[in-house]
Amino acid sequence: MSEDAKPAAIRAFDAPVRTRPSNYPEPFASRMAGREKRALGDMFGLANFGVNLTRLSPNAVSSLRHAHTRQDEFVYILQGHPTLRTDAGSMQLDPGMCAGFKANTGDGHCLVNETSEDVLYLEVGDRIAGDEVRYPDDDLEALMDNGKWTFVHKDGTPYA
Repeated sequence: MSEDAKPAAIRAFDAPVRTRPSNYPEPFASRMAGREKRALGDMFGLANFGVNLTRLSPNAVSSLRHAHTRQDEFVYILQGHPTLRTDAGSMQLDPGMCAGFKANTGDGHCLVNETSEDVLYLEVGDRIAGDEVRYPDDDLEALMDNGKWTFVHKDGTPYA
């Protein structure tokens, strides 16, 4: 198989853990401690949407609470009982539950593992160009530029 050839199927846990735990700049990146992602969609060369198998250890968070302008997101809980935090409040999710976040609603969301056991879930998001992300609880915004995220303060000043 050539280096560019992609497999037809794999065992999800055979996908490597993402080496960089977060794209966020500090002081935000260190808040992602305890989050482990396996980029399943990348294993197959998927270009239109991403799929991650994500594990949250106790007290870990999926992301900063955020809302995309162009990207729809979907999560499906496989194991554990994360707390979903949105603008409407918090609710506990159970295995078999799912949640979806339509783009451009402004509804900030994230998952938090407030339990003593690991949480495992699938997350799916599209990869529409021109996406922007707002973080209502933090001085941070993200802009998609040529396939890469650029992070700025809410006043537009870039993070180093």
